Amino acid sequence: MNKIHGHIAAIAVVCVWGTTFVSSKVLLGAGLMPAEIFLMRFVMAYLCLACVSHRRWLTRSVTDELTMMGLGVMGGSLYFMMENMALVYSTAANVSILVSTSPLLTALLVSLFYKSERMNGKQVLGSFVAFIGTVLVILNGQLVLHLNPKGDVLAFAAAGTWAVYSLLMKRVMGRYQTDFITRKVFGYGVLSILPYFALVHPMDVHLAQLMQPKVMLNLLFLGLIASTCAYMAWNWAMQKLGAVKATNYIYMQTIVTLIAGAVILGERITVMGLCGMVILIVGMVRALKKG
Repeated sequence: MNKIHGHIAAIAVVCVWGTTFVSSKVLLGAGLMPAEIFLMRFVMAYLCLACVSHRRWLTRSVTDELTMMGLGVMGGSLYFMMENMALVYSTAANVSILVSTSPLLTALLVSLFYKSERMNGKQVLGSFVAFIGTVLVILNGQLVLHLNPKGDVLAFAAAGTWAVYSLLMKRVMGRYQTDFITRKVFGYGVLSILPYFALVHPMDVHLAQLMQPKVMLNLLFLGLIASTCAYMAWNWAMQKLGAVKATNYIYMQTIVTLIAGAVILGERITVMGLCGMVILIVGMVRALKKG
């Protein structure tokens, strides 16, 4: 039963994360910078969790505390900065495809350290098929990709940081409460993004901006739902399903994004996109099966 709940939680999370681009697009249109959006949603999430998870503030050892710091950097600030810097130098399609390699990288990295989570041949094939479907969904009718080495390397590195996040999570999940781990992730994510504002781009947010209903509502969605609830649920799902199996659900995020773009922004879904959805789902189901 716990595993069933884990699958449900993972699906719910990718559905939420697949729609965050709409909220981010609204906030960017209102004049907020990507780093400012990240900081505000993580601060909001940290404060929410601090209100309900305040029995423990430090881990049991220095090693565990460093692991928590790594989680905040790899699953928060560094992942975010690499992905957004990649978009500066490369196309959105290139970045999306390369970031979507995270399930494959996670499977490879975790299998090197944990024999119990190694995928068999059919699961590897299923994951690769799901990735091909993801590529078709992202392209959605576009047939030309342009290589942009600097941006593409950054995007691939972003996928790698998420794989490291999954590996580090294996070290602490089960030993600490999910709310405690998630709060530490947000806390270290906030601390590690601050040097960016000090050294690269000072924060420039005005109260009048934040008081706009569309800005306030989208920030609340990103902070309370997409961060607080979704990260909690994701970390819990990884504990129940394992890092590799849970991460395979990230492939579904592109389907949600494509559908949300069609429904909310009026973007067109092509035959290639529809075929990609079918291939993605078939591959993901195969990757999630044991036998």
